[in-house]
Amino acid sequence: MAALSEDDVRRRLQDLPGWELTPQGIRKTYRRRDFRDAIRLVNAVADLAEQANHHPDIEVAGYNRVTVTLMTHSERGVTEKDIALAWQIEQVAR
Repeated sequence: MAALSEDDVRRRLQDLPGWELTPQGIRKTYRRRDFRDAIRLVNAVADLAEQANHHPDIEVAGYNRVTVTLMTHSERGVTEKDIALAWQIEQVAR
């Protein structure tokens, strides 16, 4: 699966509020109610990642912030796979 152009990624992110393009891939930080809710989100993302066989970088900061970064490392860029997983993450983060 080929990497998307920077313009394509930016266009696709317009429909994914809060996601941004960084040198490391596409990224979003979620603020949760508390630590337990942050870990629930991490676990939900882990389940989606396993199903997709596509594993993001996940960071938990403080007690309620979860940052997810997606990039297809084999392509050295953002692919359709990253965009699709971002959409799925949005659904479980609601």
